[in-house]
Parts: sequence; structure tokens; C-alpha cells
Amino acid sequence: MLIDGKWTANWQPVQKADEKGRFVRQESSFRNWITPDGSAGPTGTGGFKAEAGRYRLYVALICPWASRTLIARKLKGLEAIIPVTVVNPRLDDQGWSFGGFPGADTDPLYGASHLHELYTRADPHVSGRATVPVLWDEKQGVMVNNESADIVRMFDTAFEGIAPSGLRLAPEDLVQEIDRESAQIYRLYNNGVYKAGFASSQEAYDEAVTQLFDEMARIEARLSDGRPFYFGDRLTETDIRIFVTSIRFDAAYHGLFKCNIRRLEDHPHMHAHMLRMLNTGGIAETVDLDHIKAGYYGIKALNPPRIIPAGPAGLEAQIAAAKAALA
Repeated sequence: MLIDGKWTANWQPVQKADEKGRFVRQESSFRNWITPDGSAGPTGTGGFKAEAGRYRLYVALICPWASRTLIARKLKGLEAIIPVTVVNPRLDDQGWSFGGFPGADTDPLYGASHLHELYTRADPHVSGRATVPVLWDEKQGVMVNNESADIVRMFDTAFEGIAPSGLRLAPEDLVQEIDRESAQIYRLYNNGVYKAGFASSQEAYDEAVTQLFDEMARIEARLSDGRPFYFGDRLTETDIRIFVTSIRFDAAYHGLFKCNIRRLEDHPHMHAHMLRMLNTGGIAETVDLDHIKAGYYGIKALNPPRIIPAGPAGLEAQIAAAKAALA
């Protein structure tokens, strides 16, 4: 990680924990907003006007948080407006790197070898982990934001004057309910798998895995009335939030993170929701199971030999079929 702009030697992705061994996620440090006119958003400073070709999104296809932004970009029709750079899915001793893996890109802006170089370019004295996603302003050469929830909201609203879309991921009549539901889903499902996987005590693991599967049972019950999406007929950012964890569940979290009470596939309504999302709006193009498995099973702290398991065959076939349907 970075300490006052300097990368610490021999870093490995062992996550921070509290006194009881509970996983603690780092808060995002760059919180500026792109707005239609460049005025300041809810946090940070102004000066980031929505413009085509000005901003670049850095993502890791393994990462559910980064994948949320990639899906929002796809659904909102911003692919020609905001280019993407994909990092190597395997963290090395300096964190996220560029190139060196099929489907990973070199850094087109500065020729950086690692993502942390962009962080120190944005702030020479920054401290913390260099995380994805990163939304970068090519015009000013600064980092706009590295919080996925903010970036999804920006993509939903800021570029309507440039690329109008009939889809609103957080419609005004639902936004308060979306925020309330998403907070619980984040805490117990999205972050819940990490709390189980990176727990450093039996007590912390038992607490996390119980809360995780209780939350999955709650989501399963809500979807059991046959609704296509979490809020009925309308796809919202809450569906994206659920999907990015669901698509990774059986491939990574069930085994590596010890979330093995049940598979995602054993929740028929959540599984159907995952497949519906996978086959909606080109979302399948944002999913790369090779990156997901290589990234998670490449975490030395959890899998020292870094052996990548075969399968799950069913999920591989479902992703392949969804992509083939787009061809």
C-alpha cells in the first residue's frame, strides 16, 4: 500500500481487521463528481464537466466494485464517451499492474507499470491501497473519483446531455428506497462475502457467514414473487449491485471465501435473477470468468499455491451462451 506517496515493499493483499478479526474495508479517498455543467457534486470540488473523450475508467474485471461501473457504462450507452483500461487480474507485490495477462491493457496515458503510479500522480502524498475503479480526467491529469457508488451515479445522470438514455438506474421516485436497500445489500451481501473470506478469527467468520446467508435468504424471498428485477419491472443500480456478487459467488466465494453453506445456484430466484441480468443489455460482455478466477485464486494470503480450480462448468456455459447471443 501507499504511505505518504511511497509504495511499501513486499505488500500482499491481507485485509485490515478490527480487534475481533472482522474485515474492515478501506474508504475511498477521491470523491469529486462529474456534472453536466462542471459544478461541484455532493462531495469534492467542481471543475469536472461532462465531455466526450475527456474521462477514462480504469477497472479490474475480477473486482465486483469496478464491474458495477463497467455495467453502468454499458447500460447507459457510454462506451464511445468513456474509454476503459483493464488491469491485470492478479495482484503482485505492488498491487494492480498493467498488461501481462490476456485481456489486460497497458496504460495508454503515462505508460505506468502499476495503478499506484496514478494515485501518486494525483496526490504525491497519498496513503492507502490503490484500488479500482478509478475515474481519471485526461484533460487535467487528475483522479476524479475512486468510489464505485459515486461513479455509477455519475454515469446515470451526468452525461444525459451528450448520450441521452431512456434508462435511469436510480429514478427519482425510487432513489431513497434504492439507497436504503443498497446499504443493506452492500453491508451483508457485497461486503459480506469479503467479511467471511478475510475473517481472521472463528468468531468473525461465524458472524459474517451467518449474516451473509440470512441476507441471501431475504433477497431470495423478495424475488420469489416472479418479479424480473429487485424493484419489479425496472432494472436499477440495486440489480447491478446484486449481480456482481452473484456472478462471482459459485466461482470464487463459495470455495475460496468459505461461503459454502449453499451455492448461489441453490437459490433458484437469485440464480434466475443472475441469468436475467447476464442476458440483459450486453452485460455479458463485461464478465470475464478467466479474470475472476485468476484474480481471486491468485490471492496468496488465501491460496498460497495459486492453483486455479476447474469450473464451475455450468456457469462457464451460461456466460458463453449469453455472449454468443450478442454476436
